[in-house]
Amino acid sequence: MLAAGLMALVALCVPIAIVHAQTAAGLPEKAAYLGEARPGITPRMFAPGRISDGMSNRDMAISPSGKEVFYTIQGPGGQVSMILCSRWAGGAVGGTGGAWSKPEIVSFSGKYSDLEPALTADGNTMFFASNRPIQGEVIKKDYDIWMVKREQGNWGRPIRLDTVINTEKDEFYPSVARNGNLYFTRVMEPGKGKEDIAVSEWKDGRYQQPYSLPGGVNTEHFEFNAFVDPDEQFLLFSSFGRKDDIGGGDLYLSYKDARGEWAEAVHFDSTINSNTLDFSPYVSPDRKYLFFTSAKMKAEPPFATPLNFARLRGLLEGPGNGLNDIYWVEWPSLLKKYVHDR
Repeated sequence: MLAAGLMALVALCVPIAIVHAQTAAGLPEKAAYLGEARPGITPRMFAPGRISDGMSNRDMAISPSGKEVFYTIQGPGGQVSMILCSRWAGGAVGGTGGAWSKPEIVSFSGKYSDLEPALTADGNTMFFASNRPIQGEVIKKDYDIWMVKREQGNWGRPIRLDTVINTEKDEFYPSVARNGNLYFTRVMEPGKGKEDIAVSEWKDGRYQQPYSLPGGVNTEHFEFNAFVDPDEQFLLFSSFGRKDDIGGGDLYLSYKDARGEWAEAVHFDSTINSNTLDFSPYVSPDRKYLFFTSAKMKAEPPFATPLNFARLRGLLEGPGNGLNDIYWVEWPSLLKKYVHDR
């Protein structure tokens, strides 16, 4: 049901939906998620050749209607970042989801480095990270959190969040709860580690001073890229440097305990995490699937037979080449395994 309620963020005029958003009528079930075959309990690359296409692809966000899929494409070193969108175009549904549009850079991106789109529950406001200038043309040395609203169905002009949120240091990976609370990554002062997950509560019509989440989430290591459940019942994030880290950074899950406090984070095993960086978690609005980004390669040495140049080129130019791809996996099964069965 789409009984909608809005909370106005007065200073920035940001609408926040305070109800569950369901997939809108009119999107055939076969067409959802670009018509891709659904994954099970083993992660599968998402839309290989269309979204995961051999470039560095990361950061999922899906509109409440399910008719828009947003993500980031970066250059190999991260110097270039653009936010893209593929839209459901309607019409006949083919076996390959052919009624979806080809990905295009969203209207407000394409000039500066933008990444990490995060939608509010009503889909009408997007938060994202950017190094775009506050004024003039000089690109900032650090990344800030910005927001942009839909205006008559089109994205308007991005607005930088104020200095309660943004500082002279990097702010990354916004994620917004249904009540307006904003979660993001920052080097905190005081903080618990090298990089912390912070939250700024929305109270009395404005953001409050951010604070570092407790020790169940943040440690003396790097914690970053947190996705918060819209109802703030669970938090997915990446961490680098912990003793159970399999590779260059792994995914973890924390959830609210009986006292309403963030429980000690649970480490996903090697069915999810790999020997390289796994990050940018996101759960679809229908709570059916976990999306995440991984830099793992589909094939690594030693090879059964030596590669010729054609095979080497195919490996390095296609999905699974180690430049980041988006994966998805069944979310309720993970909750059962890591929360309910413990």
